[in-house]
Amino acid sequence: HSTSAILPLIVRLQEKRKLKCGKQSCAIIRPPREGGIRYRGLTQEQVLPVDYEIEYICRGNRVIAGPKVRKCLPNGTWTDMETFSRCCPRMWTSLENGRVTSWPSGLPVEGTMLHYSCLPGFILVGRNSTQCNKMGKWDSPKPVCHCRSLPHSEEALHRRAVPHEWWLAGGQACLPAAQMALDLVNNRSDILPDYELELIYYDSLCDPGEATKLLYDLLYTEPIKIVLMPGCSSVSTLVAEAARMWNLIVLSYGSSSPALSNRQRFPTFFRTHPSATLHNPTRVQLFQKWKWTKIATIQQTTEVFTSTLDDLEERVKEAGIEISVRQSFLTDPAVAVKNLKRQDARIIVGLFYETEARKVFCEVYKEKLFGKKYVWFLIGWYADNWFKIKDPAINCTVEQMTEAVQGHVTTEIVMLNPETVRGASNLTSQEFLDQLMSKLGGKNPEETGGFQEAPLAYDAVWALALALNKTVGPLKAKGYRLEDFNYNNREITAEIYRAMNTSSFEGVSGHVVFDAQGSRMAWTLIEQLQDGSYKKIGYYDSTKGNLSWYGNDKWIGGSPFPVADQTVVIEQYRYLSQKLFVSVSVFACLGILLGIVCLTFNIYNSNVRYIQNSQPYLNNMTAVGCMMALAAVFPLGIDGLHVHRRQFPVVCQFRLWLLGLGFSLAYGSMFTKIWWVHTVFTKKEEKKDRRKHLEPWKLYATVGVLLGIDVLSLMIWQIVDPLHITVEKFTREAPKADLDVLIQPLLEHCSSEKMNTWLGVVYGYKGLLLLLGIFLAYETKSVSTEKINDHRAVGMAIYNVAVLCMITAPVTMILSSQQDASFAFASLAIVFSVYITLVVLFVPKMRRLITRGEWQSDAQETVKTGSSTNNNDEEKSRQLERENKELQKIIQEVAFSTYSYTKSMEQGPEGRCLKGAVSCYFSHSKVYILYLYHYGVLIFERNISIFWGYFPNPHLQYYKYKYRCKK
Repeated sequence: HSTSAILPLIVRLQEKRKLKCGKQSCAIIRPPREGGIRYRGLTQEQVLPVDYEIEYICRGNRVIAGPKVRKCLPNGTWTDMETFSRCCPRMWTSLENGRVTSWPSGLPVEGTMLHYSCLPGFILVGRNSTQCNKMGKWDSPKPVCHCRSLPHSEEALHRRAVPHEWWLAGGQACLPAAQMALDLVNNRSDILPDYELELIYYDSLCDPGEATKLLYDLLYTEPIKIVLMPGCSSVSTLVAEAARMWNLIVLSYGSSSPALSNRQRFPTFFRTHPSATLHNPTRVQLFQKWKWTKIATIQQTTEVFTSTLDDLEERVKEAGIEISVRQSFLTDPAVAVKNLKRQDARIIVGLFYETEARKVFCEVYKEKLFGKKYVWFLIGWYADNWFKIKDPAINCTVEQMTEAVQGHVTTEIVMLNPETVRGASNLTSQEFLDQLMSKLGGKNPEETGGFQEAPLAYDAVWALALALNKTVGPLKAKGYRLEDFNYNNREITAEIYRAMNTSSFEGVSGHVVFDAQGSRMAWTLIEQLQDGSYKKIGYYDSTKGNLSWYGNDKWIGGSPFPVADQTVVIEQYRYLSQKLFVSVSVFACLGILLGIVCLTFNIYNSNVRYIQNSQPYLNNMTAVGCMMALAAVFPLGIDGLHVHRRQFPVVCQFRLWLLGLGFSLAYGSMFTKIWWVHTVFTKKEEKKDRRKHLEPWKLYATVGVLLGIDVLSLMIWQIVDPLHITVEKFTREAPKADLDVLIQPLLEHCSSEKMNTWLGVVYGYKGLLLLLGIFLAYETKSVSTEKINDHRAVGMAIYNVAVLCMITAPVTMILSSQQDASFAFASLAIVFSVYITLVVLFVPKMRRLITRGEWQSDAQETVKTGSSTNNNDEEKSRQLERENKELQKIIQEVAFSTYSYTKSMEQGPEGRCLKGAVSCYFSHSKVYILYLYHYGVLIFERNISIFWGYFPNPHLQYYKYKYRCKK
């Protein structure tokens, strides 16, 4: 690729120079860096003649690389212009017991790459390549070939590895393990007998930029490489994505990023290190074993953990498990841990590196997010004493950290076969560890980088060797050999891919097999931190879905069962106080009994004239409406404690209909009375004589209209938007006992989808009736009529009902969440309204009839005459009107006769009363007492209890006073 990008640039430069040169001369060219030009003969000329020669010279300990002498040609160009001349420092181009190849070939120039390799039986110490930089220096010292004893082989296969930070974080143990495997493979006569595998390694420092440089150095230097073996995930991502362009197989031993499982992006990638997502099936298996359905996660914001968590989210969703909280952090986990605490996270999966793990659990200790209520799931490849390491980045003690991490569970890929099995290398896992320890010189495994991954590097070499050995036969059948491989030969690459894809053997890390994405399938070790040390509690085989459980899991607090995945919430319904319900029900029952007594009294005495003048049928409706309203108190207090939830909507309907119809009957009948009185007795004076007689059917029709409006509106409500149960949730409460539970208070309501709209319509309509009733009662407070003799009592009842209703309606809406207060306020308002109405309307009638005995005489008179009481009343009313007119004439005459006598005593509108100017006129048991004043005559009518003042002076106004006439 580099060559194809540079060559067109060189061609374009040559064409530009050609245009500048004359046909019979050549332009002076520029000398190379760190060098000059020696002219022959003519000097310092801008144009040199044909056949003129120049010579390049270099300064210091440098030599010319490329043409040293150039000659001017007749076409105006210099000879060998397609080859650049450079000054490069002197360098040994030979290697003892080895060979040196350069790229590009020829003398070394700036940018020239030298590649060193040792002869069979020798090992290279130092970097195997160097490059001439812009300063004219080689960027690395010359390596050395050391002797080693190796068996004879005809051909050597070269393999290039870019390991996972060999000496910084992994190479200390992985490199010797890989070399052990390579030695065993080369000594085996049954594996690649005609070939020798050679390991060429560099340290990429886990830096993708450094890895890119090393990758292209390898690809453009001899010999041709067959397989690339990167280590860490970031380098593997780069190498595996670029390898397809050169038809190279990539095999990694230390990459765990889930992103590398993408076959479309990395078609030739394999790895003996399982993907980080291999932990997830184990976690899901444990969640199901311990019956957890709700978990939380906290992760460090890196690609590998984000991909792992995305995979976990998909798996738990398939298993019916919910991730209720998902937190992430970059460097400081304090806020994320606080959010876990705030949202009641109990089962928490933590995905972060070891250094961040210490920060997380220091915050966990501060937030008290540990103990018998919590279980943490961590990655198992931390050091065993990771929480005891003193870290200046945290301010928690070792004791605090130990307390915070107690009881957490880890899942770790099994990187060392727990069974005593001899695999392809004829070594057991324990024998491998013994040999590796001898290679390491007795170093502490916990302090040796990559010690846990060493079995994976060992098995990676064996996987490659077995795959190459498997391809020898198929390639020979196609007329190919392994040494025929080049970067354009896809057939050999496809054969190696098939061999790798079908690999299956027992290694020191366990059974080696790759899935469809090229990732290693392996066992997972499950451990738990108990009393400061990790204990194995089980294994999970993801290939077969088998969980091997030891049963020695231990939970904080000594409980034999794991903790709950969330705070147990006990739903507790709030019910009405039964004492309050019984007390109000007693008052309601007494009110209903009072209503029955009033109704019975009114019906029994319906023939009594005094009762008839009060419109008894309307009073009967009032009594019935009051009893219906009182009956609504009972369903108003019935809740889920008394009936099943399926029956509760029926109770809601009873509440609504009883209250609605009871209000329409009771208040509607009273409203009709007061409305009729206002309509008749507020007419103009000249129309009073022509007023019609009261027709009862009009009153009943008015009540029927009001009742029909209510029935129609309630029917529409129930058909369009029926009532149903809604449950209101309150703030969770902690019980008094020390239990890991919360109480969720609930309250049942009768509601509908558009409850507020319907209530607004009903309250608006009823409110207007109440306001109109108050207005009519006020307007007719001074009116006296025999047609409806109790309209003042009705007005008083309307006042009380209106005030109580207008207060109760908004207050009950505000107190709807307080069942006792809401019921008490609503029910007592109903009870008081009914009691006041019944007492005001019926008790005075009872008292009058009992004290005066009027019902006996009226009843006997009715029997004797056999005439209708209504007819007698009408006749008496007409007779009284005639007498009243005659009386008015007499009063006017008397007033005129006294006017001249009292003129001298005039003292303004408040004239003094004349002595002796009092007379009484008796007619039909009516007593009219006339008081003569300076400005007129006042007439008092006994039964009606009001008087009129008539003033003869036309300049005086007409006054109406309210006094009670004394007997």
